[in-house]
Order: sequence, then structure tokens, then C-alpha cells
Amino acid sequence: MDDFQIIQKIYNAFDPSRPLEPGDSAYVNCQEVRGDSNIEKELGKKILFAKVTEENDDSTCQLYGGHRGAGKTTELLRLKKYLENKDCFVVYFSADRDIDPEDTQYTDILLACTRYLLEELKDNNPDPILNWLRDRWNSLKELSLTKLDLDSVNVKTGITTFAQITANLKAVPSQRAKIRKLVYPHTTTLLKAINEFIHEAKNQLPLGKKKLVIIADSLDRIAINIQEDGRSNHDHIFIDRSQQLKGLNCHVIYTVPISLLYSNRANDIYDNYGNTQILPMIKVVQQDGVIYEEGFNKIKEVIAKRVEKATPNINFETQIFEKNEDLKRLCLMSGGHIRQLIQLIQEAISESDSLPINSKAVKRSIAKLRDVYARTVNEKQWDILAEVAVSKEFKNQAEYRDLLFSRCLLEYVDFNDEEFKRWCDVHPLIKDIPKFKIASQKITNSEDESKTS
Repeated sequence: MDDFQIIQKIYNAFDPSRPLEPGDSAYVNCQEVRGDSNIEKELGKKILFAKVTEENDDSTCQLYGGHRGAGKTTELLRLKKYLENKDCFVVYFSADRDIDPEDTQYTDILLACTRYLLEELKDNNPDPILNWLRDRWNSLKELSLTKLDLDSVNVKTGITTFAQITANLKAVPSQRAKIRKLVYPHTTTLLKAINEFIHEAKNQLPLGKKKLVIIADSLDRIAINIQEDGRSNHDHIFIDRSQQLKGLNCHVIYTVPISLLYSNRANDIYDNYGNTQILPMIKVVQQDGVIYEEGFNKIKEVIAKRVEKATPNINFETQIFEKNEDLKRLCLMSGGHIRQLIQLIQEAISESDSLPINSKAVKRSIAKLRDVYARTVNEKQWDILAEVAVSKEFKNQAEYRDLLFSRCLLEYVDFNDEEFKRWCDVHPLIKDIPKFKIASQKITNSEDESKTS
């Protein structure tokens, strides 16, 4: 294998768009350096412990939060496998295939759930959902969402129609409002139809399966939009429509934007959904800036396992990077954010023609992502970032939530035997941006003036 083939294999091993499947040899268990976070115990056990009777089971509805790209999808896929091994039938889907994260409403989520339930359980009696479609058939034809006649409605056309509806919701803004206008007045009847379908499906699950679970991933990517009433779209979807989101008569897990979990609606979230598990960053440095060896070693292990899987004959410690300092710098600059670590590595590889990756390639990789953050922060936010860099504290204000959502602020968790301590820090890539340094110097000068006055 020549140098180009080797570096190509390693490059593809760091594809940030592909989450790891359960059992993948590249997976690294980071529970101990993520505040003892355990998805199987905290989400899975609630589903498994729910009472089952001949009539029904006590369905649960849970939220799962964390920074985008922190590794939630990988953890949810592990949870899916865990639940399947515990006699559950799991319908998993990534909602970004069906919704526009810049413009999402509750109805979009309900339609996506309907589509994937129908697809995964197509061997069950689809009549309740098909009858709902039939009642709206002429309107669907007027919107060009189907060209079939009413007599042609069957499970195959039902799946196709819902796929067409969600595709238009995501990709065709001109159709989006029309579809919502059509569906919104009938969400109650759609929910009733889905539950009739679910009730029959649960009685006909594959042999040995006792519970039905839906996992709706990627809803954490829904961007924050302030509505006419002054409240956010996150409030409208996850709080105002909580009863509808909880209305499916099976176990459901929705991912949720991390910024909502750090808002003044946190108590409402708890009242409606119970305790929400938040997947924090891998802690690579402590609050005082000293490297946290356990977390730092986990980050290195993430890189090492992907390299080993792609090219088993390559020595990770001696053949990948020209200098150990370059590897250390990439690990620290990631801030413990898995996807950005992978992006940094892949970018450094793309800057290289052969191994080992040299210092210039590493510096260019870091500079490119830093430039993205420099363009992300608006002028009013530099002072906030400088303040958080000192205090490590998150204030419950819209400006801070925006920075949390955009990953300019990263959340970490320290856990001891008695309590969780959550703290924030500025993304390491931001700390070398000149505007951040200027804002930090203002704080330093202000503190010096206070001491001398």
C-alpha cells in the first residue's frame, strides 16, 4: 500500500458525517470523563422498568440533550442496540432527513414520526393512518403531493405519500406553509390514527418483542427563532406542544437543543418530561486550565482507535504526526468536542501529501476552524465570552444561550459521589482570536483598576 492509499484510508476513518455503529472497534467509552454519563442507565432503564399489562404499558417520553456533534447519535445508536437486546422494537430516525432546522414546527415532527412508524411496521394493519390520508386525499392532490387515485391508497402509497410530504416540508419553502395549513387543524385526528396503528402494531410485534420505542434524533439542531409573541420556537415545540409530543402511545425519546435546557423553562421541561440527560463535553482541561490527564488520554484514544481500524500496521504514536506537540495541540483545540476533533484531524490530513502530518498542516487545520468561529461571534458577544473565560459560569440569558447553541461556549460536568457540578468555558479555538484577547484585556484592566482604587 503506497503513501496515498494509507493517508486516504486514515482520512476516511475521520468522516465527521458518519456516527459509529454499535460494536464498532473505533468506539471509545468516555463515561468517566463526561460526568459519569450513561445513556443505557439513565434513558434505557426508564423504558425497561415501565410497567407492562395486557391492555397497555406505561409509555415514557424522554428528552436527550447536548451540544451538536458531541456524540449523541453514537450514544443513541448504542441505546437502540441495548433496547433491542432487551426485547424492545426500536424505530430510530434522524429528523434532519425530514425537517428544515431553520424552520421547524411540531407538525413536522409528528409527520416524520408517522412516516417512519409506517415504514418500520409496514407489515401491520395500516388502515387507521391510511384512512386519515384518504380524508385529505383531494387536498394532497391539489398540493401535487400525490398523483394517485383514491382507490390506489395502500401501505406502499401511504409510505410514499408521507415521504413526499416530509420531503416538501424540508426542501420546498413555498409548499411548507400549505402543508402545515392542511395538517395543523387535523393533528388531533392524526395523533389518534397513529395511536390506533400503534395499539394494533404492539400486539403484533416480532416474536419476543414486548415494547415499542421511537427515537427521534437530530431535533437538537433546530435553530433558535424568536416568535411574534416574544418566545422562542423551542418553547412552542417542546413545551407548548409537550402533550402532543408525549401523546404517542409508545416509548419516545426526542433530542432537544441544549440551549432550551439552560433557559428559564428548565422547570417546565422537568415537569413535562422528567429529568433530562445532557451529554457534556469530554473534559480535557480543568477549570484552572491545567490539562486533565484522564480526559486528554481519552481524546488521544479516540484518534488512535480510528487510525488502528483504518491502518492496523501504522504506529499511532510515531508515524501519524511529525511532532507529539502537534497531536497535543489538536486534542486541546477540540475542547473535548468529538466531531470537531474529527474535523480537525481530517482537515490536517487533507493538508498533507504523506505521513507524518507536519506542523504546518496542523496549524492550517486549526486556523481554518478558528476562522469559522471568528465569523460566528457577533460584536456584542466578545465581552460575554471574555467574562465566561474567567468565571466559568453560565448566566440564564438569551445571549448566553445563543453562544451555547453555537458551541462558542462548551459545557462540562464534574461528578463526585454527592453532586454534579456543571461549568462552562469558551471554546479553545476562540481564545486566540484578537477580538477575544482585546475583550479579555478589558476585564483584566478593570480588575486592576478595582484593586488600586
